[in-house]
Amino acid sequence: MDYSYNKKLLLIINPVSGKKAVLRYIPQIIRTFMDAGYRVNVMVTDERGEATEFARRYGAEQDLVVCTGGDGTLNETLTGLAMEDIHVPIGYIPCGSTNDFALSRHLSPDIPTAAERIAHGELQRYDVGRFGDHYFSYVAAFGAFSWLSYTTDQNLKNVLGHTAYLLDGIKDLPKVRPLHMKVTADGQCFEDDFIFGAVANSTSIAGTIQLPESWVDTSDGLFELLLIRNPKTLAEFTETVQAILTQDFQTNQIVFARAADIVCESPEMLEWTVDGEFPGIFDRVHITPMRGFLQLMS
Repeated sequence: MDYSYNKKLLLIINPVSGKKAVLRYIPQIIRTFMDAGYRVNVMVTDERGEATEFARRYGAEQDLVVCTGGDGTLNETLTGLAMEDIHVPIGYIPCGSTNDFALSRHLSPDIPTAAERIAHGELQRYDVGRFGDHYFSYVAAFGAFSWLSYTTDQNLKNVLGHTAYLLDGIKDLPKVRPLHMKVTADGQCFEDDFIFGAVANSTSIAGTIQLPESWVDTSDGLFELLLIRNPKTLAEFTETVQAILTQDFQTNQIVFARAADIVCESPEMLEWTVDGEFPGIFDRVHITPMRGFLQLMS
């Protein structure tokens, strides 16, 4: 066995994500990367935001940064690198309950397989979204479904996965408050009352909405903009629910567009989420792409 480890790897572990399945694989994951010639430095998160700090402080010293957890852990890791403009490859071992990002990028849900593919895989470049002072790997959203990643019961997510989000979102639609928004996408303006909006670079949004793969190019410098109008009649409400359930968005209730420069304005402060995390409340956000910033090993 060759014990010359000439590459450095930072392994960031979220031990409580999903069903905590990663815990029993940690020795195997480390061994996989050691066998590929990496000297592995392990850091375990204990609270929200630590993955960002680990990546920000130590990412520049690494040949590869790998995180295990859900989409939130990936977002924190990516954010730490983006804050310091650190261009280093990332490996993502998805261990969350739904893993929208992993689903969109066809990453293996099997933990040992995911580690092997990172250790011996190829580099793929993907766009990253800049959301004011925040960053996202696949979505920034407001309204009806945007909160599901952090309000859907964890036990329900563990048992039902994607279905948990779908059920949670549909049952709350009658209680959703319409939000008046003006959205300008590459100069094209959409102004109306909306119950949901997303700026995405993914086929899977908020665990609930699936876009056709033919609609999404994750490295073209463009975002997919999806806005759901407030249904004012029972027929419009039925049409909206049917579109979500069937993932058929060819309806007047839904606005779909592609753009690189997106400004969202509202007369009141609104809650947003980025990759399922909560960055704060805003009455104006400006979203632009960082083309090819995410270097993903898979």
